[in-house]
Amino acid sequence: MRVVLVSTYELGRQPFGLASPAAWLRARGHEVTCADLTVGLLPAKAVREADCIAFHLPMHTATRMALPVLERVRDANPSVRLVAYGLYAPLNAEHLRELGVHDIIGGEFESGLVEAVEGRLAGALIQLERQAFAVPDRTTLPKLERYAHLHVNGERRTVGYTEASRGCKHLCRHCPVVPVYNGVFRVVPAEIVLEDIRRQASAGARHITFGDPDFLNGPTHAMRIVEALHQEWPELTYDATIKVEHLLKHRALLPALARTGCVLITTAVESTEDLVLEKLDKRHTRADFLAALVLAREAGLHLNPTFVPFTPWTTLEGYRDLLALLLETGLASHVAPIQLALRLLIPAHSLILSLPEVEPLLEGFDPAGLLHRWHHPDPDVDELARGVFDLVASRQRAANPPHEIFRQIWQLVHGAAPPENFDLIPRAAVPYLDEPWYC
Repeated sequence: MRVVLVSTYELGRQPFGLASPAAWLRARGHEVTCADLTVGLLPAKAVREADCIAFHLPMHTATRMALPVLERVRDANPSVRLVAYGLYAPLNAEHLRELGVHDIIGGEFESGLVEAVEGRLAGALIQLERQAFAVPDRTTLPKLERYAHLHVNGERRTVGYTEASRGCKHLCRHCPVVPVYNGVFRVVPAEIVLEDIRRQASAGARHITFGDPDFLNGPTHAMRIVEALHQEWPELTYDATIKVEHLLKHRALLPALARTGCVLITTAVESTEDLVLEKLDKRHTRADFLAALVLAREAGLHLNPTFVPFTPWTTLEGYRDLLALLLETGLASHVAPIQLALRLLIPAHSLILSLPEVEPLLEGFDPAGLLHRWHHPDPDVDELARGVFDLVASRQRAANPPHEIFRQIWQLVHGAAPPENFDLIPRAAVPYLDEPWYC
């Protein structure tokens, strides 16, 4: 069978979501073309000749970007079998079927994708059965140099990407992992992960991003991998995503993370208002975040907090407090400006919909946006959200540096110039990836 695998957006990374299923399909003798539309064009000839075209939908942005492409490939090849796989595929199953998608696979998708290509897929949309993983096949993907880079100590490092686990033990209400995995997580065998890293290091990677929803869901497994990584490639650095709760629970592991080459930890703080954190079921508080920040710095690790600052429970005072806290902790110029402008996404099947106070705020489901529209009970908060988003968008188009955009957000929020001692550390002073993190 001739198969085209399509990725529309994976946070500036070489798409693992194409490389992994490509290995499975090629092992079965299928002819696979990988199309990463972030760095290349849709291969017209391969699309016309394909028996199956499968779209990887790992996040909201990728799914929205895939919709017009779905229509294009359906027009170019009306008889082709269309498949959607990844976290956001089952969440948007109804709309995808309306667009002509035949098979939809969430969770552990590789085996299901093989079955779909071979016309024998049956059963639930979400597959969580344990799989025998294969080493991702990246041979026909664009070179790593064409993707996001890490900036550290004046260097620009080529970045590779892998996953040591999938799913998550936790049930944060706003997280797209939860409706699919529902508290289940699966580990990828260490030998598979290390061989994937080995091949990327041979291809020029000098830094690895671990894309697990939470790297310390399985701390023993994670530490086994990074110890082996550091032993084989002592100059290789890495970053990972870890919950505030896990940074505190596994604080004893933080020095070992730093020793083995971890230079950056992304942590989904989401808010500095305890009520918001309670509603999102994040299982941490404002004080916990500050404690985790201290622990990370003591271990020599840089923390990259991410936020969803505008939610139905955000207050004007709370947003001002967020800006002040970032300034006081020295994080103001290190947080990507888009993180200060994001509004809570409520996709189909989100657990946020289970909160009774949310229902009166809903304005209907937007099929084009793939989300439930909502308004804040305080119109001033919505006005601020629009103002901050517009400011960030325009300043990023003008290539303003993050510390200058933060300065302008501060002025917008406070209606006055920043304090005289408003002295921000340039972003280049800490490690950062040059692709902003958002869904």
